[in-house]
Amino acid sequence: MVVTPALITGATLVGRRWGHALSGWLVGLPLTSGPVVLFLALDQGRHFAANASLGVILGVASQAVFALAYVWSGRATGWPLRLLAGTAAFGAATDLFRFARMPAIVEPVLVVGCLVLALLLMPRGEQLANRVPAGPPGDLPMRIVVATALVLGLTTVAPYLGSYLSGLVMPFPLYAAILAVFAHRLAGPAAAATVWRGLLLGLFSFLTFFTVLAGTLVPLGIAPAFLLAVAAAVTVQGASLMIIRPPVRSAN
Repeated sequence: MVVTPALITGATLVGRRWGHALSGWLVGLPLTSGPVVLFLALDQGRHFAANASLGVILGVASQAVFALAYVWSGRATGWPLRLLAGTAAFGAATDLFRFARMPAIVEPVLVVGCLVLALLLMPRGEQLANRVPAGPPGDLPMRIVVATALVLGLTTVAPYLGSYLSGLVMPFPLYAAILAVFAHRLAGPAAAATVWRGLLLGLFSFLTFFTVLAGTLVPLGIAPAFLLAVAAAVTVQGASLMIIRPPVRSAN
């Protein structure tokens, strides 16, 4: 209830100041999935949380599939059908990963490949440094209400799905989808594609966080595993910022 409005507000304001790509990049951080897995570890135990983390890792690939389905759904297609296509693609990928289990060591390698491929397939859009004008009155409160309602719905359903399937569903790109839809409504499909491109770059830190958790939760314990995961994710996120950040203009 607290994190969701804060994250959507922060991502929206970042997007208005530095462009849509930065807002997508920001919501790539595991700011909701991370705490959820922490609560799972405390409540259900380290093995349950580690297994959920393996599902989350593959869920990152499902996010990439969502992004591609959204941006390539047809030049004349509006945001409702694109959102539906992305959700259907995420569901199909989740269903595939649910039954096509693979060795844990293979998952991060597969997902890195999916993210790189998705970035290569993203259409070229606006420049990353573009400032975005504010939306109409009520735009920001509407984003907060929609995001909070959807988060509550997802978190209500997740406990009934089991550890691995919960992990697969947890990375549903809720925040990025909301940001992309509002960008699409305000500035067109190219702006939405820029949000998704920023998200894909931000997801490398998301992937790093849960890869470290999956490998260290059981042997090291909850506190050391989360500290290592946070440190690794922040390092990777900083590296991705070097790629996505607006260029510094000279005084001349």
